[in-house]
Amino acid sequence: MAYDVFFDNVGLLSVPPQFSNTVDLTNANQNQGFLANGGISPAFALAGNTPAQLRAATSAYIPDQKLPYSINYNLTVEHVFAKDYTLDVGYIGTKGVHLISQQQLNRQSPVTATQNLPTFLFTPSAATLAALPLSLGQLRAIGDQVPAYANAGFTAPITSFTPQGYSDYNALTVNLKKRLAKGLQYQAAYTWSHLIDNSTAEVASTFLTPRRAENFFDLSAEKASSALDRRQRFTLSLLYDAPWFKGSNNWMLKNLAGNWEIAPIYTYESPELFTPQSGVDSNLNGDSAPDRTIINPAGASGAASTVVGLSSTGAVLPNGSANTVAYLAQNPNARYIQAGLGAFANAGRNTQASRPIDNIDFSLIKHFAVRERFKIDLTGQAFNLFNHAQFLPGGSIDNANTTNNFLGNTQAYVTVSNPLFNNPTNTFSSNPRVLQVTAKFAW
Repeated sequence: MAYDVFFDNVGLLSVPPQFSNTVDLTNANQNQGFLANGGISPAFALAGNTPAQLRAATSAYIPDQKLPYSINYNLTVEHVFAKDYTLDVGYIGTKGVHLISQQQLNRQSPVTATQNLPTFLFTPSAATLAALPLSLGQLRAIGDQVPAYANAGFTAPITSFTPQGYSDYNALTVNLKKRLAKGLQYQAAYTWSHLIDNSTAEVASTFLTPRRAENFFDLSAEKASSALDRRQRFTLSLLYDAPWFKGSNNWMLKNLAGNWEIAPIYTYESPELFTPQSGVDSNLNGDSAPDRTIINPAGASGAASTVVGLSSTGAVLPNGSANTVAYLAQNPNARYIQAGLGAFANAGRNTQASRPIDNIDFSLIKHFAVRERFKIDLTGQAFNLFNHAQFLPGGSIDNANTTNNFLGNTQAYVTVSNPLFNNPTNTFSSNPRVLQVTAKFAW
């Protein structure tokens, strides 16, 4: 078992209004005489300091600490055979317990599996629409406030990092190694694994998997394959020390035609999973960031559709109209249907795959022996040797392509109402080939 600690900004982001308050003034520096007129006036600062005013301004809560910890267990069997070969077969297991997850304590959803606006793939009959019991206006009237908090005067969203997260990792590993003999050495490694969690990121470090739960009071719906899950990974690395003219007494032949090393590496890795998102506050709990979609099991994989709102008479209504009683999918053949305002999203986390890694790196090394004590090594390295386009998420904020819209494109990639949905070519780097030459002098 291994215990962890909370990182500092979990507490820094959660200070109460009595301790710290931030005032944001848009374009204040463009106001002539802003500082001369007093700068930030009391009107912009925290209004008053009565208990009621401070409760209304409270936006965070720090719970009693439960330190996160991991439980690790593994078993490996190793076999040496044919003198030069070693085979390792192993099982690796890890559980994460009391991992922190970002929640909003006083926001609930009036939308449930039994209380929502239905979404139709094909135009419903007038009788069907007329018989529907709820409208968007009625659902909104229920509100998103948890009564216990609202009655006590806590009306702003209260964000808390609670120890409700967990993870479960299981893996089978196979590793075959051939020791260097007759100039050849290689290693082949394969891993089949599955990582399940109910929360992956605590802060906005990824948009592919939202950091908050879709429904703060139903964390069981968050259990899914993790954004960090890579189901299969295979690597093959080889080193070949060419034997040409190694025993030659001719310096020119030995150092120009000989003394070469070749080292290719092949890597394949299953793609990262991401969460298709509706882009609107479907469940009306005041938080649109994590709201997922409606799954059409018969729809085309990777395809998405928007919806239009319908009135009880079948008329198409503008988005957000209080008279909306149902939604109609624009593309009934899509797998991911946008969950409109008040619709119930039944999709889970991380249901769509991005692109896999399928890559070859290559190194060519040339040794020059200068007398007995001195050696010069020249190395040419090609990362992604064949310049195979691989649009891969990863890195800071999902490695969004900075030549295009840095954050907007990543959000568009996961939002079913955007034309860039599931189109990585305009979102992530293609990881183009990189050539590198190095020199090393040893004495």
